[in-house]
Amino acid sequence: MIELSIAGGIAEIVLNAPQKLNSLNEEALAELDRAYDDAAAAAARGEVRALLLRGEGRAFCAGRDIAGVTPESDDAQAYLGGLVEPLLKKMAAFPAPTFAAAHGACLGVGLGLLLATDVVYVAENAKFGSPFAKLGATLDSGGHWYFTERLGMHRTLDLIYTADLMDGSEAVAQGLFSRAMPDDSLLSVTRAIVERVATGATGAFNASKELVAHIRDQRLGLWASMAEENTEQARLCKSEDYAEGFRAFQEKRAPVFKG
Repeated sequence: MIELSIAGGIAEIVLNAPQKLNSLNEEALAELDRAYDDAAAAAARGEVRALLLRGEGRAFCAGRDIAGVTPESDDAQAYLGGLVEPLLKKMAAFPAPTFAAAHGACLGVGLGLLLATDVVYVAENAKFGSPFAKLGATLDSGGHWYFTERLGMHRTLDLIYTADLMDGSEAVAQGLFSRAMPDDSLLSVTRAIVERVATGATGAFNASKELVAHIRDQRLGLWASMAEENTEQARLCKSEDYAEGFRAFQEKRAPVFKG
C-alpha cells in the first residue's frame, strides 16, 4: 500500500490503496513508518533533499482503517500512542523540507499526516475537519493542538461539536494550510515546487525548519528568536552553500547549491 521512490534528490511517498480511500490500518502505518526511515537514511547519504507525500485515487487519506475492528476489542491507545504518535514525530523531524499534496477526504490520522508535514498544498475541494462527533470519539493525531494554534479556540470547538468539514479553500483562508488550487493542477504544481526546493540551499532550509519549531514550542519572543537566527546565520556562513550563494549574487549568476 505504501510506495517510496527516490529520484533527482526527491523522495516521493505514496499512499496507494485507493479502493479504501487510503485509510490506514496497523500494517499500513508500519509500512509508512519504514518508508520515512528509508527516506531519512537516503537524506543522510545526501540522496534526498526534499520529500513529497501524496495519495492515489479519490482521497488523500480518509483516516483509520477500522475494517475488522470492534468497539469491544479496539485498543485506541495502542493504535494512536504506539503507532501514530511515533510516526508523526518522525515526520515532523524529517531531515529535509517536506511537502504534501492533499485532495479529497483528509480526515483522522490522514489529517494528522498533513499537520506533521512542513508545507501542505490542498485541492480546493479537499475536506478537513473532525467527523468524530458522529462516532462518539474525539479529534486525534494532534488535531486539537494544531486547530487551536491555527484556527483559534472557538472555530476549533465549532468544528468538533458540529462535525462540519472545511473545504480546501476555507482551510487555507483560515490559516490551516499553505495554498489551495484546482484538483487537476495540484500534483503538477506541488511537484514543480518540490523540485525547485530540492535544488536549493536545503541546509539553510533545515535551519529555518528547526528555528520555526523552536519558536513555536518554546513560545520565543522577538529578541530571543532574533538571537537564535543570528547563531544559525553565523553557523551557515561557514558552509559551502553560503559561499556559493554569496559569489553567485556578486557574479550575477544562478547559484548551484549542494544542500
